[in-house]
Amino acid sequence: MFSGSAHATLADAICRELGVSLSATHISRFSNDCLQVQLLANCRQRDVYIVQPLVPPTQDSLMELLLMIDAARGASAAMITAVIPHFAYARSDKKDASRVSYGGRLVADLIATAGADRVLTMNLHAPQVHGFFSVPVDHLTALGVLADHFRSQDLAGSVVVSPDLGNAKDATQFARLLGLPVAAGSKRRLADDRVVIDSIVGNVTDRRAIVLDDEIATGGSIVELLDRLADQGVTEAAVACTHGLFGGQAVERLRGHPMITEVITTDTVPAPRGWPELRVRSVAELIAEAITRIHEGESVSSLFDGVDPTHAPPRQRSLFDRVGT
Repeated sequence: MFSGSAHATLADAICRELGVSLSATHISRFSNDCLQVQLLANCRQRDVYIVQPLVPPTQDSLMELLLMIDAARGASAAMITAVIPHFAYARSDKKDASRVSYGGRLVADLIATAGADRVLTMNLHAPQVHGFFSVPVDHLTALGVLADHFRSQDLAGSVVVSPDLGNAKDATQFARLLGLPVAAGSKRRLADDRVVIDSIVGNVTDRRAIVLDDEIATGGSIVELLDRLADQGVTEAAVACTHGLFGGQAVERLRGHPMITEVITTDTVPAPRGWPELRVRSVAELIAEAITRIHEGESVSSLFDGVDPTHAPPRQRSLFDRVGT
């Protein structure tokens, strides 16, 4: 197990769950600003797992990952798995303007070319990104981990709301886990940090909202959605997401918003500083279980059989009880 500089805390937590040590990595920068990575443990004929979410500074995180993969390949690793809890370029999944790159597919090609035999990731922004990779991808979901947070609460009169129709499938799955109705916003993106939500599809009138998104970057979509929900009588909302990047003015926007009662995220990315009220649920155990199954040649997809733990086979039900998925 190796880690870059992007999120060593998560890598340490995964290693604790696995009962293995995190092997050392030396990352340096030349005077011409080029990065160099050295893996400080023997990789020959070993299965190597490299933990590196693509988080800001995203280009450095990506380059570190590519260099670590290449170093492991050059060191004669038997199999290399890139563990990328947050794949940032998943948002570049379509051609939405003239002469733009499919960045998600390009980065997927780079990872495979560097030498990765397999990718383990979580909650890709769009399902088609899975198909960008030419190597096997194990795609995990944190919906159960997030749902665990709400199961102990009184959910009477609540509704799960997705900021956009693209995330409605996950919101529906999440609502089923909690036994709640679901609604979604009809969103148009005007710029990276500017969106307009024209309407809400579904009944939210006078309900408590649980807003679910896969990723929160600037918080613009969430604030716009809350304005539309307020128009329909919603007075309070909890906000949940898998990837809490919280860049720009996101912390200020969400922390001080009068409608928001709590914000819940996972540790796929480092938590922002100066926000003690933020609730962070760990996915380390879930990722560790997936790594164990990859290493032992067992099914990873069966982790999510039925998604709802009450419909899982006995073996999966015990795992659901442990990791909340």
